[in-house]
Amino acid sequence: MERDQESHLPVHDGMVGAGVKFQRIRRITGYLVGTLDRFNNAKRAEESQRVKHGLGGKP
Repeated sequence: MERDQESHLPVHDGMVGAGVKFQRIRRITGYLVGTLDRFNNAKRAEESQRVKHGLGGKP
């Protein structure tokens, strides 16, 4: 199996990490969560109003 040199994730059809099954986990307002489903309106508002920082100088 071919692996990416930096991340060591598997490469399938030229895409790094393709075929790896995982759920996205984010740290939102101090909690590790997969989705916002269980957040109340105040937590949802806090998440939507916070400053989002871009990657590599892009907004």
